[in-house]
Amino acid sequence: MSSHAVVHAPVGGELMTPAYKKLLWVVAIGAVAALWRFSMGLGASSNLSDGYPWGIWIAIDVVTGTALGCGGYAVALLVYILNKGEYHPLVRPAVLTSLLGYGLAVIAVTIDLGRFWELWKVPVFFWRWSHSPQLEVALCVAAYVAVLLVELSPAFFEKWRHDASTGLRSLAESGLRFVDNWLVWILALGMLLPTMHQSSLGTMMLLPATKLHPLWFTPWLPLLFLVNCLMMGYGAVVLESHLSARAFDRPLESEMLARLSKVVLYVTVAWTLFRVAEVAIAGDLATIASGMGVAFLIEVALHLAIIWLLLSDVGRYTPATQFRAGVLLVVAGTVFRVNTYLVAFQPGPNWSYFPAIPELLITLGIIALEVALYVAAVKKFPILAGAPTRARS
Repeated sequence: MSSHAVVHAPVGGELMTPAYKKLLWVVAIGAVAALWRFSMGLGASSNLSDGYPWGIWIAIDVVTGTALGCGGYAVALLVYILNKGEYHPLVRPAVLTSLLGYGLAVIAVTIDLGRFWELWKVPVFFWRWSHSPQLEVALCVAAYVAVLLVELSPAFFEKWRHDASTGLRSLAESGLRFVDNWLVWILALGMLLPTMHQSSLGTMMLLPATKLHPLWFTPWLPLLFLVNCLMMGYGAVVLESHLSARAFDRPLESEMLARLSKVVLYVTVAWTLFRVAEVAIAGDLATIASGMGVAFLIEVALHLAIIWLLLSDVGRYTPATQFRAGVLLVVAGTVFRVNTYLVAFQPGPNWSYFPAIPELLITLGIIALEVALYVAAVKKFPILAGAPTRARS
């Protein structure tokens, strides 16, 4: 199905609404906290330590943020690989969400690095870290941001082709031809890169070995992280669709999301069965009686709740149920990733971690910035398919 078969249009309307201004205040506070971090260093701005070299900037902003940004990956897998063109209206907003999630994850990584000014050495002297899964994550994420920019570029070109500037119109026509001619290769990279780095995020947590609790330490972590990102990506697509419909007076895509929810159901059932079976086969079920068992049971219970919501056809076609399932997909995936990177990570009895106020403010600022950029993009550029249910001022 050609992307031109779906009509996209800017939402329009006033950008600087009272709610949007409040969002920008949160972004500004986060920016001030980031300036404090860069001027005073990690020690003065965070509770990171030798025992806990990563905190919420990695666990939330990067590990979880990129998974939520896998909506484009998940939907593209359905549309282009499995040839389910019916989901094409979901592609462009999902790619926008992916670009924002991954782009801001790059910012979060820069904030988290002690010697951030040497980040440029990673792609230039890559052979120095050739055996590190972190190198693959860094290079793949950076490359994927570039791929997402190209994938989303038709939204900008379609607007610019009607601009008064001859130069912008010419650039738009050339850009659209380039994307059309190279779409197959762009999509191939768009499939390959997330597959590599999302699985490598699981590989990274094999490195701590005995410092990771047995309920989470498994050689299957790369696979679990890869499938988990698909589930979270689907959840993000559902939430984006529902929230944008409510915020911008657009019709709900309930029937399309119901068919998508059936795919999500199968994936969630398979992931949950595999997760529990792997723990049982490894002989680690007895450790559930420990304090960490509570975190594991919460994780499993959240996934079972998703399955219960999506089991019936009626539930899958009900907008409220779709929304609840989307929320649970995001929450369940976040719990699994935060458990793996922070809760289940046990560096020793003398180490503890809870995020400092600047860490929290920066994370909130990054989240607010993502929302602000999304709203600005859909209002100014043809991202969403269809038309509003009523005219907007």
